[in-house]
Amino acid sequence: MKNTNNISRIKSITKFVLILPLLTLLLSGCWWEEETKRESITKGWSPKTFFEQAKDQIAAGSMDKGIELYEQLQAAYPGSKYALQSKLEIAYALYKSEDYEQAIDRLNSYIKLYPNHFSTPYAYYLRGIVSEDKSRSILDGVLTDNAQRDVQSVRDAFNYYLALIDKFPKTEYADEAKSRLIILRNILSRHELFVAIFYTRKEANIAAINRTKYIIEKYPNTPSVPAALHLMAHNYDAINADTLAKDTRRVLQKSYPLYTPHYSLDD
Repeated sequence: MKNTNNISRIKSITKFVLILPLLTLLLSGCWWEEETKRESITKGWSPKTFFEQAKDQIAAGSMDKGIELYEQLQAAYPGSKYALQSKLEIAYALYKSEDYEQAIDRLNSYIKLYPNHFSTPYAYYLRGIVSEDKSRSILDGVLTDNAQRDVQSVRDAFNYYLALIDKFPKTEYADEAKSRLIILRNILSRHELFVAIFYTRKEANIAAINRTKYIIEKYPNTPSVPAALHLMAHNYDAINADTLAKDTRRVLQKSYPLYTPHYSLDD
């Protein structure tokens, strides 16, 4: 009985010894396949080389090629600092290509994935810049005014900057965001003034009065406030609210004694 057990044990050991080289060969093949696959992704490049090559492509104007290289970098070296930075570089490249929606989507994803990373304040700031530029035209300040267009992207930018200031108040980007908020408030208040003027032209006087009140309450200390007071008085005149018209003009004269109308009610 003992001899039988020994024979069985010897057979098992012999089988294992025979199988071991096959297992080793199989594992070596898997390793080689993984290395070959990795080599095809990395091209033999380091993360830094990938990053620099992508930047060179972007600088040369080859945005699609640059973005493709950044994405290959992320696939090949997902845990590297260059892979992380490349996410922001892609967002910036999309922004410069005027693909604003995708740029904002990338930045939102970055903020969600890395809420407290040292580079995240920049993501917040860039998101605001991208949203601002969505409503711009090269003719603004010459023939057009972005306050006369849809200002939803301006509102978005305003809220993005507020979120940055709230989340990272002591960063340089928060300081810059504060100055951007002043500009955006002026655009938003000017937009409401254009709407009030539109209602006035249509003789929707109550709607116009409500818009001018909104400007004064929501955007105090903006350049549109004296015009809002002046337009409010005009609309009070139109509905024969003489006392309210006089009171409004008194406030206008006291607060802005040098104001002269700069808008027109002509269509």
